[in-house]
Amino acid sequence: MPQSRVSGKWQVVAIVGVGLIGGSVGGAIRQRKLAEQVIGIGHNEHELEWARHRGWLDTWTTSLAEGVRQAELTVVCVPVDQIANCILEAAQHMPANSLITDVGSTKRNIVVAVEGKLPGWVEYVPAHPLAGSEKSGPYHADPDLFVQRQVIVTPTRSNTSAGLLRIRNFWTALGSTVQQMSAEEHDRMAAAISHLPHLLAAALVRATPRQWLPFAASGFRDTTRVAAGDPRLWTAILLANREAVQQALELWEQQIVMVRRLLEAPDGPGLQQWLAQAQQVRHALGSGNPTDRT
Repeated sequence: MPQSRVSGKWQVVAIVGVGLIGGSVGGAIRQRKLAEQVIGIGHNEHELEWARHRGWLDTWTTSLAEGVRQAELTVVCVPVDQIANCILEAAQHMPANSLITDVGSTKRNIVVAVEGKLPGWVEYVPAHPLAGSEKSGPYHADPDLFVQRQVIVTPTRSNTSAGLLRIRNFWTALGSTVQQMSAEEHDRMAAAISHLPHLLAAALVRATPRQWLPFAASGFRDTTRVAAGDPRLWTAILLANREAVQQALELWEQQIVMVRRLLEAPDGPGLQQWLAQAQQVRHALGSGNPTDRT
């Protein structure tokens, strides 16, 4: 029986896409000595070598086939519009009884694209760590990025109890609390707490005249910080989850109509009540660390 199944330690872990999240995964594994070898896979040789020198990786390659050939576990950390194809290609070269997980912030589109197409010797367990930043690249990676953060796993019909447990244990070993839900519920949740806020932050920035931006204080900066995220990455996320995002937008539009009517009335007590209800919800949220890129 492989060592990883007994002690929680893996022999070889491959990370496809060594950016902020992938670099953090590698750093967390290396820092916690959870694998004998961590292999980074990507296209940017300078960034891969930087990540190796920094200690996030043991070695790296630009060949997906070579990188996953001996990997017990492959963690796919590429943009959401590339994850499914990456999983399907990597699976063809992975050894028997190996596992794939990912970090995509959309799940249903990936599950639909992958389900029923993987070889029988590989199991894919979808996951999404609610952690990140508007920054990108391995230079901003942090081995403690997943500590006291939540990871959502969305099991598929093909998952075994053993495979699911091993992936849950993997993310737990990185310091996370693992929750489980369906891919559909996950996407609705992500649209509400991550994807819609990004759109609203971008809209607020676009709606503000540039000549007033030098006067922006902490309220504006905190509210719009996530708008600094990578536009290509966020375009892929929003399109991949467009149905759930549209539903979230409809709920937002209802609130905008409501507050517009209160202002037009003008209805001071009604406006105060509207703000008080929002305040109560925000207080209930608490002051935990935000998850900026999910």
